[in-house]
Amino acid sequence: MLVFRQLFDTTSSTYTYLLGESTSGEAVLIDPVFEQARRDAALIRELGLRLTWTLETHAHADHVTGAWLLKQRCGSRIAIAAATHAQNADRLLAHGDRIDIGRRHLQVRATPGHTNGCLTFVLDDRSMAFTGDALLIRGCGRADFQEGDPATLFHSVREQILSLPGQCLLYPGHDYRGLTVTSVAEELRYNTRLGGNLNESDFIGFMKNLGLPHPKLIDIAVPANLACGRARPDGGVPDEPAWAPLSFTFGGVWEIEPAALAERLGEVQVIDVREPQEFNDELGHVPGARLIPLSMLQDEIPSLDRARPVVTVCRAGGRSAQGSLMLQKAGLARIANLSGGMLRWHAEGLPVDGSAA
Repeated sequence: MLVFRQLFDTTSSTYTYLLGESTSGEAVLIDPVFEQARRDAALIRELGLRLTWTLETHAHADHVTGAWLLKQRCGSRIAIAAATHAQNADRLLAHGDRIDIGRRHLQVRATPGHTNGCLTFVLDDRSMAFTGDALLIRGCGRADFQEGDPATLFHSVREQILSLPGQCLLYPGHDYRGLTVTSVAEELRYNTRLGGNLNESDFIGFMKNLGLPHPKLIDIAVPANLACGRARPDGGVPDEPAWAPLSFTFGGVWEIEPAALAERLGEVQVIDVREPQEFNDELGHVPGARLIPLSMLQDEIPSLDRARPVVTVCRAGGRSAQGSLMLQKAGLARIANLSGGMLRWHAEGLPVDGSAA
């Protein structure tokens, strides 16, 4: 079975696509974003997949790829168009190449024009295609920098993308209006730049008069992406928590395992967000825990010691996850949720206070 997820980075309005094959567990990410690498790795882990490739539709000018960071975290390999002349890639792709995902595969189609190194990835049954910036929903990528050329882009889109079956779903690299997917038939009919009876001259005239501003991050993003994300001129690398071994969930929560918390009880603030009648029920509570019901947590934030890490706890980990996010939004830096809550703590035979003691 094919596993498919469409992910979004709000800062750059970039879509990242996860494709996995459930039998083999193999997966690829198309156009990962540097700042979202932790999120992407968490989703792959939670779905029980193994990231084998990160694929780039082109060398982006508006964000830095997460390819190198994911290679370090997940052991994945990096693939990008040979025409980009990028460094640090494990595979340089050309038109007609194939990327295997277990029993499925993606066909590589060269679609230059936005940049020389633009690629479109087409699923083996031609039901889906990932177009990067070559074709957007009711639009297309610009062609006035990075060796862009309107005539080349026109022919790339018409011959390599809009020649696919009409029902083929097209997933773009960006959208700035909240749109998520289109189809070949829709774009042939409604794309005001490339659809209908528009010809090459119409398209070139349109593209030469867009009057778009210079991309703000191009001087940072392009050099970093030509190194596959290994070198960022701004030196930015997401910090990992050092106060305890934590894992990050796709829901955006840092979690700590019961045994790791038990080793640090004297160093952290344990906040139990259950109701008062639960604090001393049959599960008991973590020794030294402070009871602050979730409904009262927001008001009690000023009373917390910001110099010490905070671990939130509840019965099974759901309410405390919400509490953890609440504390993060309030600006507390070292926050974690107890994985599995008191149910796991109790099941692992760890010390408790209250009636369970």
